[in-house]
Amino acid sequence: MHSRLLRHFLAVVDHKGMSAAAAELNISQPALTKSIRQLEDILGVELFERLPTGVVATRFGEILARRARLMDLEYRHAVAEIQAIKGGTGGTITVGAGPVWAVRILPPVIAAFRRQQPKVKIKLRTGVIDTLVPALLGGELDVICSSLDFPAHPEFIKEQLVELQHVLIARAEHPLAGRREIAAKLLLDYPWLALTNDYIGSSRVNSFFAANELQPPRIVVETSSISAALNLLREDDFILNIPTMMLPYAELFGVQKLTVRGTLWDAPAGIAYRATKSPTPAVNAFCALMRANFAGARQSQRRIADNVQT
Repeated sequence: MHSRLLRHFLAVVDHKGMSAAAAELNISQPALTKSIRQLEDILGVELFERLPTGVVATRFGEILARRARLMDLEYRHAVAEIQAIKGGTGGTITVGAGPVWAVRILPPVIAAFRRQQPKVKIKLRTGVIDTLVPALLGGELDVICSSLDFPAHPEFIKEQLVELQHVLIARAEHPLAGRREIAAKLLLDYPWLALTNDYIGSSRVNSFFAANELQPPRIVVETSSISAALNLLREDDFILNIPTMMLPYAELFGVQKLTVRGTLWDAPAGIAYRATKSPTPAVNAFCALMRANFAGARQSQRRIADNVQT
């Protein structure tokens, strides 16, 4: 019974309202309200604060939501493990990915995973470090693929697979486009774009300007969509920072790299997953494919370097 109540509770947390949650659960709103009240009676606390626009979890509700998501994750892992023992390979894996991963790295990996694990459903969720890490800790994600310059935590394992270099980009008509050795000070004369909630990414930018004894740039637009950001670049003299690996994709939008004086910044990147003694076969298979993808890329680079030397 409690599992049903917790499922109903999490739906309300996710939708921040009764009607949308009831629709997702395919039950009536009075039935959902009854479940929430029953759970509140069991715990002896209020789980939601009622607002004119919906509901928001109280402090008690936030605690329960965090633990309930972990319970749901462990349940899904148990189901997947049982299916694997029985000879099946079904289940679901939920992957969180930063922009460069979702656009440039994961498509071939996911295709390979689908060939290897055809019965496993993949859920891909894009975001930035500041949204992906809490989701991993909260049990909403099985694995995240992103930069790894965030604090270690006993509840997850970080594996570095690559070092991501970053560049600044702007439209071809930008006043700084085509110039060599652009001084950091000149970059402050133009508006900047940033990804929503990307506080770690913004801190890298700010550190670059601080190293040049300058104030941070003006962020005039934030967006959660990298495609929207690249389209915006075409419309005005904005500047955006992206990993070098994303440059071929960005160039499809008519933007180009700005040649900045000095070095920008690198960031360790790879995968992070929950520290559990028994990851699901799907998680193990996905992580193995990620490792193989970058191992293959490194071997190709070495072969190219050897050919150049000879």
